[in-house]
Amino acid sequence: MQLNNLTEQQISVLNAIKDEPLTSFQILRKVENVNMILSLYNIMDELKNKGALRTITKKNVKYHIAS
Repeated sequence: MQLNNLTEQQISVLNAIKDEPLTSFQILRKVENVNMILSLYNIMDELKNKGALRTITKKNVKYHIAS
């Protein structure tokens, strides 16, 4: 897992999901420095590539959780 050189936005997303899995829209509401869903998706993709975030599906709803 490569967690060095994280941006402020990436850290904010990880802090939002550190205690419980959240949907993308729940994360967007909790994170103040990300204001567009497309930006959030890009940040989450970067975090997935670093192994810091994973996605789980429950009852056809995707939740994101820190790895």
